[in-house]
Amino acid sequence: MKTQKSVSLLMTCLVGCLIGTACHAAGSEAAAAEPPPASPPSAGAKAAAPSSDAPARVGSDPGHVGYGTPLVPKEHDQLAAFAAGCFWGVEDAFRHVPGVVATAVGFTGGHTNDPTYEKVCSHSTGHAETVLVEFDPARVPYEHLLRVFFKIHDPTEVNRQGPDVGDQYRSAIFTFSDEEAAAARAAKQANEKVSGAKFATEIRPIGPFFKAEGYHQQYSERTGSHACPIGGQLETL
Repeated sequence: MKTQKSVSLLMTCLVGCLIGTACHAAGSEAAAAEPPPASPPSAGAKAAAPSSDAPARVGSDPGHVGYGTPLVPKEHDQLAAFAAGCFWGVEDAFRHVPGVVATAVGFTGGHTNDPTYEKVCSHSTGHAETVLVEFDPARVPYEHLLRVFFKIHDPTEVNRQGPDVGDQYRSAIFTFSDEEAAAARAAKQANEKVSGAKFATEIRPIGPFFKAEGYHQQYSERTGSHACPIGGQLETL
């Protein structure tokens, strides 16, 4: 019995180390792979046509986001925040939703005031990889953003999404008002009823939001890489 317990503990440690190493490696590779700034076009040159699958005119400064600073949307806009696994793919999904004005990725929901990607990957901060969304409620209701959220990930999984394991990959909705909280709870209950499954999705008021390192921002859009796949097709969101 002692031998079996020792082997089990050893395997657990090895898995944890491999996950942490992979997370750190992914961050290092992403930083190294960040494309250089584009050279300015020569005089008289025509601007290149945007990619057909690229979202149109979506900004990157939701709520004047900073590193734990107050979030203030533009007049008539509102804010939302969602954690649904690797934030590269989640941000890409929301940038394809008509009515979304701006997005950024970062960390929230934890107990430390100085999160970095490497620290969050250590599973010691309590923070979740989160997408901050600024949206125009006249063009897209919050309820539609909730539908997108539940469509693009598996809300039944606890502290993981697919191959990504750890509390930073948990399913969570961070709310900015009582109205958002009520809508989130209603959407969760409705989707649980339809699926017949219990969801692990956490619903709680937003705390300080810490913008992630620059190489994470709009990663899929900048690089053309969809390294963090999501559920559903971008065109149907």
